[in-house]
Amino acid sequence: MSALFSPLILRSVTLPNRIAVSPMCQYSARDGFPDEWHLVHLGSRAVGGAGLVLAEATAVQAVGRISPEDTGLWDDAHVEAWRPITAFIRAQGAVPGVQLAHAGRKASTYSPFAAGHGGVPDAEGGWTPVAPSAVPFDESYRAPVELDGAGVARVVSDFAAAARRAVAAGFEVVEVHAAHGYLLHQFLSPLSNRRTDRHGGSLENRTRLAREVTAAVRAAVGEDVPVLVRVSATDWVEGGWTPEDTVVLARELAAAGADLVDVSTGGNVPRAEIPVGPGYQVPFAETVRREADVPVGAVGLITEARQAERVVADGSADLVLLARELLRDPYWPRRAAGELGAQVTPPKQYARAF
Repeated sequence: MSALFSPLILRSVTLPNRIAVSPMCQYSARDGFPDEWHLVHLGSRAVGGAGLVLAEATAVQAVGRISPEDTGLWDDAHVEAWRPITAFIRAQGAVPGVQLAHAGRKASTYSPFAAGHGGVPDAEGGWTPVAPSAVPFDESYRAPVELDGAGVARVVSDFAAAARRAVAAGFEVVEVHAAHGYLLHQFLSPLSNRRTDRHGGSLENRTRLAREVTAAVRAAVGEDVPVLVRVSATDWVEGGWTPEDTVVLARELAAAGADLVDVSTGGNVPRAEIPVGPGYQVPFAETVRREADVPVGAVGLITEARQAERVVADGSADLVLLARELLRDPYWPRRAAGELGAQVTPPKQYARAF
C-alpha cells in the first residue's frame, strides 16, 4: 500500500489521497470574479488526480487583494462564479477547497506579469493597504495605514463572512492564510507588528488575530467542514517569527478549531536568506506535527513521487502540497501512482491511456 495514495479523513470529508494542489495565484480575475481560466486551471489538476484542489489566495476584503487581479469572496456576487468550478472539481473525485486571505501591507501590488513593479497607484486601480503597523514591506510597496480596533474586528468578521460564502459556493475545505508575509503573518511577527494594544507585543497578543480568525471561520462553516491554516514556520531572520513560536501557535490553532496546519516558511521580509532545496520546508512540518501533536501539511520543492511518499510514510506530514510541479504537469498524481504501484481509476474519457 502507498501511504501517499491512502485516504485522509478530515471531519466529514475524505480526501482520496494525500496530494493537494497548493494555492497558486493566477492574477487573472476581474473585480474578484474567477472565470474560464480558473475553471480549466483548477479542473485540470482535479482530472490529474490530486485529492484536494485548493483555489488561490482569495481575498476576504477588496483592500485585501495582493493585486487588482486577485480572486475574491468579499461579496455575495462572487459565490455564483465559483460554483461551476467547485462542481467540476467534485465531479472528478477531488475535493474543492479555497484559501481565504488578506494581503495587508503586501496589497495593491502589480501582478508578476504586469508592466509595473511594487505598489499600484490609485490612478491605475490601486488603493491604500492596511496593516498591523504603518511599516511598508519595502521601499517599492505602498505605505500601509495601521488598523484600529474596529478595523481589526472587521477583518475577523470578513473572514467569517467569506468562509460562509465559500461553503455556499461549493467548497468543502477552507484554508486560512496566515503565512508568506500577508496580514495574519504580519500580526504574528515582531518584525512587522509594532503595536502596543491587545494585538501586539507579547506572543499571546501577536497570535490573537490568527486565533480569532480561525475560531470565527470554524463557527462560520460549521462542524462538518475542515478548516486548515497555512503558516510560515520561520521568517528566516534573527529577531523574527520562529519555529518555536509556530509550535505554540499550532496548538492554539487546533484549540480554535483548525484540523490541519499547512506549514510553509518565509515571505515577511524582502531580503531573507532562505536555503532553498528539495523538501527544504519538510523538517518544519515534521517538528510541528511531533511537538504540537496536530496534523500537518508539507510544502516546498516536493517534486518526485518517492520523495512525496517518504514524507507521508515516515510521519513527517499527513499531506503534501505541490505547487510549481503541478503547473508543469497537472497529471503528476497519476504518474506518481504508476511509479508507486498504486491503483487509481482514471476518468473514463482517459481510460485508454492507462
